[in-house]
Amino acid sequence: MTNPRQLAFIALKEVHKGAYADVALDRVLQKFKLPDADRRLMTELVYGSVRRQRTLDAIIDQLATKKIQQQPKDLRTILHLGFYQLRYQERIPVSAAVNTTVELAKENGFPGLTGFVNGLLRQYLRLAEKSSEPLKLPENPVERLGILHSFPNWIIEVWLKELGFAETEKLCAWMNQTPTIDLRVNILRSSLEEVESAFASAGVLVKPIPHLPQALRLIGNNGAIQNLPGFHEGWWTVQDSSAQLVGHLLDPQPGNVVIDVCAAPGGKTTHIAELMGDKGKIWACDKTASRLRKLKENAQRLNLQSIEICSGDSRNLPQFYNSADCVLLDAPCSGLGTMHRHADARWRQTPASVQELSQLQKELLSHNATFVKTGGVLVYATCTLHPVENEQVISEFLAANPHWQIEPPSFDFADISPLGWLKVWPHQQDMDGFFMVRLRKTKDSE
Repeated sequence: MTNPRQLAFIALKEVHKGAYADVALDRVLQKFKLPDADRRLMTELVYGSVRRQRTLDAIIDQLATKKIQQQPKDLRTILHLGFYQLRYQERIPVSAAVNTTVELAKENGFPGLTGFVNGLLRQYLRLAEKSSEPLKLPENPVERLGILHSFPNWIIEVWLKELGFAETEKLCAWMNQTPTIDLRVNILRSSLEEVESAFASAGVLVKPIPHLPQALRLIGNNGAIQNLPGFHEGWWTVQDSSAQLVGHLLDPQPGNVVIDVCAAPGGKTTHIAELMGDKGKIWACDKTASRLRKLKENAQRLNLQSIEICSGDSRNLPQFYNSADCVLLDAPCSGLGTMHRHADARWRQTPASVQELSQLQKELLSHNATFVKTGGVLVYATCTLHPVENEQVISEFLAANPHWQIEPPSFDFADISPLGWLKVWPHQQDMDGFFMVRLRKTKDSE
């Protein structure tokens, strides 16, 4: 079977049973070998339908007499696929979107409802001819943005409080884009120019990213990453620009002892090794052994020798007490800055899960701070934009630890707060949403 829409339906059924979108998609792609164009279409349909779920549900609720929750789940999934194509896929002809959706209903247990499916899709098209926005939207700004851009209300509320309406709308639109892929050139094995030239020879388009000396962004669809020039030689690795900023903020020096306490899968660990010229010692800790294997593979491919693997929860590693020049705590977080990459993250996190993560982050920070020598540095970073996981964690830590202080970064292009922490807003910087702060230990605690 190689029908990309049918395969998207199979993957989405798994997602609606609780599977992660990327895992469900991967499973189906492994099982059925598709041509590149079909593979791209299937990926777009799966991620798009998950990402835009709330908007698609609102369209169905507006048009159908039976509300979305009263419909069979599989029928709802088929309607999501149809409306996603009509509303968001300009390159798919309307007739193809309608006919293939009717066909899906016929082949997946709803032969008696093909007329209903056809009628609903055509009703939407008639509305779209009359108005640029066929969807009826509420006046309330939280509901309005939530339905239009497909986010839960609580996330919209957090952003509105920080950014106001116009900026929140821009952020929502950015988060619904198809994500780009950034690379970090391994300066110990290659150079920006060498990688650019190898890519150009292979017909792969890239562009440098301002303010980041090792970063290139891929333009267009380039097939499997590991087939690109220089991958097996360790010339580069995949790493988003925001994550690259973290290594530069830490600014490790050759010969330093560095502890990366939540290191897997190793993007930031390997960057630290490159910045140190692979001279010194980096302890890469993580409590998930399988993810540490990935880190080891990455380090080997990049030919880095200074990384030592340490398996275990960083709250139970007393051997590191007072031993490090630099500590990186890239804390487990809700990932609300990277929702464009993780289609289902917006539906998985809740205000309660954010509070739980905040508690864990505070514990990790107070434990990991004890690893730093006097005069040493700790960088706290997350890929979320929620103040409860960011500003609040740091403020509480500093209030309880007066012998630590913030060192503001010297970056001149991003939103550095008067207190010295850096928040990367994706719609302003065109990279993942991140929070990072550099803390210096001025003296031993009393």
